Amino acid sequence: MKKGEVGLVLLLITVGLGLALSSSSSSSSRGYNEYDRDRWNPPPSYRTASSSSMVLNRVGSSIVLPVDGNVYPTGSYNVTLLVGNPPKPYFLDPDTGSDLTWLQCDAPCVQCTETPHPLYRPTSELVICKDPICASLQPGDYRCESPQQCDYEVEYADGGSSLGVLVKDVFPLKLSSGGQLSPRIALGCGYDQLPGSSHSFIDGVLGLGRGKSSLTSQLSAQGLVRNIVGHCLSSKGGGYLFFGDDLYDPSRVTWASMPRDSKHYSPGIAELTFAGKPTRSRNLLILFDSGSSYTYLSSQAYEDLASRVIRELKELKGKPFKEAIDDPTLPLCWKGRRPYKNIRDVKKYFKPFALGFPGTGQSKTEFEIPPESYLIISSKGNVCLGVLNGTEAGLQNYNVVGDISMQDKMVIYENERQMIGWAPASCNKVPKSKAFRS
Repeated sequence: MKKGEVGLVLLLITVGLGLALSSSSSSSSRGYNEYDRDRWNPPPSYRTASSSSMVLNRVGSSIVLPVDGNVYPTGSYNVTLLVGNPPKPYFLDPDTGSDLTWLQCDAPCVQCTETPHPLYRPTSELVICKDPICASLQPGDYRCESPQQCDYEVEYADGGSSLGVLVKDVFPLKLSSGGQLSPRIALGCGYDQLPGSSHSFIDGVLGLGRGKSSLTSQLSAQGLVRNIVGHCLSSKGGGYLFFGDDLYDPSRVTWASMPRDSKHYSPGIAELTFAGKPTRSRNLLILFDSGSSYTYLSSQAYEDLASRVIRELKELKGKPFKEAIDDPTLPLCWKGRRPYKNIRDVKKYFKPFALGFPGTGQSKTEFEIPPESYLIISSKGNVCLGVLNGTEAGLQNYNVVGDISMQDKMVIYENERQMIGWAPASCNKVPKSKAFRS
């Protein structure tokens, strides 16, 4: 979720720099406000504005949202969502590692960071404390101190946090088949934010995780699309995000099963290979997180990968690279005989690596990461390793596949079948909906 850092949110476990430490109203050192009921009471016309669109989507259509941004130099991707009645645009960080969607809002705002748009001003109803969506965001010992509202707090290990209340508002959305939807979605009205060390210039976070509060789960629960979310991030910048199953052929996708008890998008345990050869790094717990700009490996796996990349470079004829110790962009950078402009200039010198997941029988399902999916060219014209030491970042034994390694792939999180899939794709253009294919 944060620029250049991990965006994965774990509500009950601390796992990293950009990760949530907790989600609770009972333990907060900052107080929650008891809001005036009249302030939040929308007019009757507003409450019924979206009722006609809340019908079961029987045609298998998808919702598609354009994505802006890049891994470097921007450091994050974002989508523009319309929220409210009348609808207003907001830039949100699409984060498969977290559940809660929240906007910085003027309710009034106790403390908010700078945003690209005016602060969200809700005119919708509050979510009550006993709502299942509220309960899904709280620890097991949560008590309803304010029964008529749902308080939330998400704290991140990089020092950032969001505190506020849950509301329901209209999210105008377009179907790939041409239809229009206006579902009412629960989201966080964040009136007290603390920026983390990796803060980025956005209005809030778009939670795409597996919990009840995520946009994916809420759209599915209302019968609007299947419980599937996916993204296609272009190495040239931009891409698209989608909900539903209308944009891909499942038979052309490589699939890996998710453990049923996993709270996050995880294909389970993997083995690290480099240039097609095994390494000593096995039993790596892998998480896919679109809120992380870079990929993170635990210490041993990181050392395995970095040492092999360094060894390959040292063995090149003519020694075309030397370490760029004066480049602070990333921990490992190398300079060539001249500054480089793009990855195409250097990818021939580097080898791919892969994460192998257990398949059926003796087979393995591989997620291959070519050089262009783990390297960047810095502003100084050096080539840098876009894989970081996750243990040093506070991820313990978790290994996170971030945006850099998911570029130029369609990645699909299939919650109904408990699967994660991926396939090579041109992410600069949205594929045609099945409804328009011949």
